[in-house]
Amino acid sequence: MVEAFVHGILLALGLILPLGAQNVFIFNQGALSKPFVKAIPVVITAALCDTLLILAAVQGISLFIWKWKWLQYGLYLLGFFFLLFMGWSLWKSSSKLNGSQGSAMSIPKQMMFAMSVSLLNPHAILDTIGVIGTNSLQYSDKLKWMFTIACIAVSWLWFLGLAVAGHFTNKIDADGRILTWLNKISAITIWLIALYMLVQLLTGGLTVIG
Repeated sequence: MVEAFVHGILLALGLILPLGAQNVFIFNQGALSKPFVKAIPVVITAALCDTLLILAAVQGISLFIWKWKWLQYGLYLLGFFFLLFMGWSLWKSSSKLNGSQGSAMSIPKQMMFAMSVSLLNPHAILDTIGVIGTNSLQYSDKLKWMFTIACIAVSWLWFLGLAVAGHFTNKIDADGRILTWLNKISAITIWLIALYMLVQLLTGGLTVIG
C-alpha cells in the first residue's frame, strides 16, 4: 500500500509542477485576494476538477471518451481561444497591479475561470489519461484506491500551496513590480501554449488514444 501511495504522490507531482495556465491562474488569484479566504473558492474548484479527471482516468471513463477524434479537436480549439483570452486578461491586469490596488476576480468568475483552465486544457486531460490512467492499471482494489487518493491529495495540497505562495508574494511586493512581471511572463507563457496547440491543430499532430 505504501508503494502505491508513494507512486501516486511522485507521479502527480511530476505532472502538476510545470508552469501552466492552471497554476498561473491560482497563483495570481492568491496574490490578489484580500483577505486570503477569498482565494479558497478557486482552490476548491480547481482541485475538484482535477479530482474528477483523475477518477475518470483511473476508472477508464476518460479513455473511452477520448477515442473520438472530433472531440479531441473540439477541445483543442476551445482551449486555444480560451488561453488567448486568459493571456490577454493577465497582460491587462499586470498594468493595474500596484501594491494594494490590485483586486481578485469575483467568486463566480474565479470559479468559472478555474473550471475552464482545468477542463478546457487538452494537455492536462491527455496527461491524466495517458500517465495517471495508464499507471493505475498495475494496481487493483485497495492498492488502486491508495494510488488514486495520493494523486488527488497532491492536487489539493499543491493548489492551496500555490494560492498561499501568491498571497505572501503580494505581501513582500509593496510596489507590485514582482506581480507585474510575473503576470507578463505568465501571459506570454500561456500564449505560447496556445500557439503550440494551434500548430498541432493545423498540422494534424494530435494523437488519438485507442
